[in-house]
Amino acid sequence: MKLYTKTGDGGTTGLYGADRVSKANIRVEAYGTVDELNSAIGLARAHNTRSHKPDPALDADLEYLQNALFDVGADLATRSGTTYEKKITRMDEQDTAFIEAMIDRYQEAAPPFTGFVHPGGTPAAASLHVARTVARRAEREVIRLLHEEDANTHVQVYLNRLSDLLFVMARAANQAAGIEEHAWLVRGRR
Repeated sequence: MKLYTKTGDGGTTGLYGADRVSKANIRVEAYGTVDELNSAIGLARAHNTRSHKPDPALDADLEYLQNALFDVGADLATRSGTTYEKKITRMDEQDTAFIEAMIDRYQEAAPPFTGFVHPGGTPAAASLHVARTVARRAEREVIRLLHEEDANTHVQVYLNRLSDLLFVMARAANQAAGIEEHAWLVRGRR
């Protein structure tokens, strides 16, 4: 099987279920941004596992998230009511609750939150901050989609919580490495 099919050369792509839409379609933008988020999390995993002090628990949690993001992408790529819908698992409240439990666990390992901090620190933490911003953009793309088409509202909530999780994961990774965070210094108070 060849990797290239040439079916997208005209600027269209297939949703799950064979519907062809523009590659600039809002649904494609949404699941494409989720794919970008998955890649950003992969980069954070690479930085974590290749650091001088890898965190196996963080790697396992990030691997879980990467698998979940494939489910999110499939959810977004499958329109409601198609025969293909029964072949995927839609995101729901339980998925969000699982993320919230992870947030609570990582918050215990992070310093107390006192305000905005500069994204950065270890390469793993900096990558998690980048992933957080991609998660926020994915959430905005899903909100746009929800304004134009029918889609699963749980995906938007899930991405909202996921960005919070990635933020606290970055803070916990820096804390574990002994890296001090730098707080936002409001102009005039520097």
